[in-house]
Amino acid sequence: MNPEIEFSNLGEVHPPLGLYSHVVALPAGAELFLISGQVGVKSDGSVDVGIEGQAEQVFANLLAVLQAHDLAAINIVKLTVFIVAGQDLGDLRNARLKYLGSHRPASTAVYVSRLAAPEWLVEVEAIAARPKV
Repeated sequence: MNPEIEFSNLGEVHPPLGLYSHVVALPAGAELFLISGQVGVKSDGSVDVGIEGQAEQVFANLLAVLQAHDLAAINIVKLTVFIVAGQDLGDLRNARLKYLGSHRPASTAVYVSRLAAPEWLVEVEAIAARPKV
């Protein structure tokens, strides 16, 4: 965990029901990175047919964007996940655990009827922060 970014869960609210924290507090002057929704499109433009492969690619793409700015998974402070209704949330959780490990940013997951392209099954947008040095 990044010691300058505080992830917390309050006793007055139920424990997190998934892989997230209820609150993230940033230090003054933190630099924010607003990351557009990442989908399961590979660098060659191809897309796996199933949710498992797309979820893996989504998080691989997200980490590639972070790394391009000298950031890592621990810099993610907020995730918003859009998953097409009927898809297995377990496959998404498995990919998230593989790429984010024990990191628990504030998160929202929403089932939707479809995404911008009919072959896309999941999209993840993020906010990352770099504390001021």
